[in-house]
Amino acid sequence: MPSITWGIVQGRKEKLVSRVIICDYLKSIGIVPDELQDLELPSTVEIMRERVDFLQKLGLTIDDINEYPLMLGYSVRKNVIPVLAYLERIGIERSRLGEFVKVYPQCLHASVVVELVPVVKFLRGLDVEKDDIGSVLMKYPELLGFKLEGTMSTSVAYLVNIGVNPRDIGPMVTQYPYLLGMRVGTMIKPFVEYLVSLGLPKKVVARMLERRVYILGYDLEETVKLNVNCLLSFGISREALPSVIAQYPQILDLPLKAKLSSQQYFFNLKLKIGPDGFARVIERMPQIVSLHQHVILKPVEFLLGRGFSVEDVAKMIIKCPQLVALQVGVMKNSYYFFKSDMCRPMKELVAFPDYFTYSLESRIKPRYERLQGKGIKCSLAWFLNCSDQRFEERLYGDYMEPESSGPSFSMGGKLEMLGSDIVSEEEEESDDETLYRRTVSL
Repeated sequence: MPSITWGIVQGRKEKLVSRVIICDYLKSIGIVPDELQDLELPSTVEIMRERVDFLQKLGLTIDDINEYPLMLGYSVRKNVIPVLAYLERIGIERSRLGEFVKVYPQCLHASVVVELVPVVKFLRGLDVEKDDIGSVLMKYPELLGFKLEGTMSTSVAYLVNIGVNPRDIGPMVTQYPYLLGMRVGTMIKPFVEYLVSLGLPKKVVARMLERRVYILGYDLEETVKLNVNCLLSFGISREALPSVIAQYPQILDLPLKAKLSSQQYFFNLKLKIGPDGFARVIERMPQIVSLHQHVILKPVEFLLGRGFSVEDVAKMIIKCPQLVALQVGVMKNSYYFFKSDMCRPMKELVAFPDYFTYSLESRIKPRYERLQGKGIKCSLAWFLNCSDQRFEERLYGDYMEPESSGPSFSMGGKLEMLGSDIVSEEEEESDDETLYRRTVSL
């Protein structure tokens, strides 16, 4: 029986004539019909015109159609409309349907029930929120063409196997759906194993991926390995590499040689910090490679204006690079409290520049007042560089705990806190947890 789509039943001769007429029409509007030779075309030029008009109203141009002319073989009523209606129903805005089809025109001949619905159910099963399905597919429309038992399942299984929390898979897919299209053997596994070879435990790598899964898209051979070698060439110690990467994974994908060269020259010229000192700064705060130089100068100028020498400021920045990222207003308040209320010599700030990184209202003032009330005299580090629980232990202890220069970062074992022999059972952690906690705190 004749159908709405194909018009009337035609014989072989009539079909050939119709094909010639339709191809001539397509050529007349700029569409190259060469790829349609093996495709069954509609019986009349009117139906083909209807398809072209529909696609153009959707937002596609003639050039877009020429990119994938096979879309002209899909029935508007049987294929295109049902697919578009479903895409709109799962969260893709009608105004962006044309954009979606441009990227993945193959979706127009997909079966809604057999092909599209299972993929959406799979995403929901990964804990992708219902309201995020549309945005996930807009980022990566090709997901609709993947087989569930193929790359998508194996990539998720591998990530969970290395320690990624299954509950974080959904947010990771929402942030970076391309991970579902990455092959484990050629992309994900080599990347993870390379980071592990640098000294990063798998558990730390898993935590990094949970928060910044997009790093899986970095080119391992052309970018990541070159940047690691670049860091080493600028004096970053191999032992510090894991800490640098864990603190700032984005450093693996930057134009690093140019950035490091520029910042090293700036630190040497303006701050009088040589290459070795610059390397120690990067080890402690790798984000500095991306910090604008005018931002760095503001806290430096503030310190110089308070009477610190250039040499002292250089020492302070090497000890505590976070200084160059602080707001001057915050530093002013802390400095004036230090001078007017605490009445301490400036050399204490040179010895412990971390003072500026603590909150004046929630840590410095309350703790200082407690010390005053008990008549205790101590260094800045002794009463600031510790948790609230440890501060209470120090405050009411019958001993003065040895001074500590801060945590020592060691990839080979547990993080050792100097002068912290008394550790409660609740504080015991695995080596990987200790490393991760330290990198997050940094």
